[in-house]
Amino acid sequence: MAEAQNIPAGSTTTGSIAVAAESTVATRMSAPPSFDVADFPVPHGREEEWRFTPLERLRGLHDGTAVATGGAVKVVVEAPEGVTIETVGRDDARLGRAGTPVDRVAAQAYSSFEQASVITVAKEAVLAEPIRIAVHGEGGVAYAHQVIELGAFAEAVVVIDHTGDAVVAGNVDYVLGDGAKLTVVSVQDWDDTAVHAAQHNALIGRDATFKSIVVTFGGDLVRLHPRVSYAGTGGEAELFGLYFTDKGQHQEHRLFVDHNTPHCKSNAVYKGALQGDGAHAVWIGDVLIQAKAEGTDTYEMNRNLVLTDGARVDSVPNLEIETGEIVGAGHASATGRFDDEQLFYLMSRGIPAEDARRLVVRGFFAELVQHIGLPDVEARLLDKIEAELKASV
Repeated sequence: MAEAQNIPAGSTTTGSIAVAAESTVATRMSAPPSFDVADFPVPHGREEEWRFTPLERLRGLHDGTAVATGGAVKVVVEAPEGVTIETVGRDDARLGRAGTPVDRVAAQAYSSFEQASVITVAKEAVLAEPIRIAVHGEGGVAYAHQVIELGAFAEAVVVIDHTGDAVVAGNVDYVLGDGAKLTVVSVQDWDDTAVHAAQHNALIGRDATFKSIVVTFGGDLVRLHPRVSYAGTGGEAELFGLYFTDKGQHQEHRLFVDHNTPHCKSNAVYKGALQGDGAHAVWIGDVLIQAKAEGTDTYEMNRNLVLTDGARVDSVPNLEIETGEIVGAGHASATGRFDDEQLFYLMSRGIPAEDARRLVVRGFFAELVQHIGLPDVEARLLDKIEAELKASV
């Protein structure tokens, strides 16, 4: 069920589909969630959820030695009318509704933040302009919690830009009311020394639509954990991602879609390019279709393009299906080098080799970039891809 094509040395592409007769959740998809960091043992790297992560590069986020420092991160929010922005304490009832931490870093973040931001879009409000959130690291360690909530039938686009240098762990909750539509573009464009670990929780209401586009370029280590669950029938989730992993970088994306409600949809497409010695990308795609989730329609796909020797990809799609009454479920994964025929075709038309190479990579990512729907952001990301490619020449 998982496909692999032209896999370079040092890369793995594996996958599994499990069909259960009883309503039992797969052990690797059922990490006991908890808001208390004490409920999670310190990882040693042999655990399934940590076996790809270089723990020593987490800078203490996993073992409690990373202590928050004041002024480590500066956050600026620009929002149109119809949006309420609040700073709240840890006791606010809106925190943690979309999901519970499922690993020690996320639990550490929840146990350590002092104040959270809550951004609310009013019921039936349709925003003409996006909400823009600039997160800039200014050195040090920070723990954060953020909630973005849409009332029933509201529509919004949110762009979150991460820049600068910091060691950051956090949880982000997206709560969609019935019939709401939310698009989130999260860009990780950190400095080369930054560390960023985050759990993204989306709770999708009845007939609501959630689109996530995760873009990862910078950072020494980035480990993101998008998670989706449904609060009503008819919910739809689209999870798109692109990453460009450069020399020495570790970029890890671990998706989990919990089809816990009947007649919901999900579609995940992540694409990555890698170049340089020690570049390491990890993509884990877990989808669980519970016994009660009849009428589910889901698909996940990961594609990786290895541009140079010395880069490594680990791609692991997994499906667990507890009911036979579904519309469809599938996954695919492939890792390979440049298509020689594409390069030959372009070069035969007089295009120099390096320009042809850039065109192939740009085309590889163009499908995902177009899902953003904001011309200024799309242009900036395509320019960033071009700059990454030129840097390797």
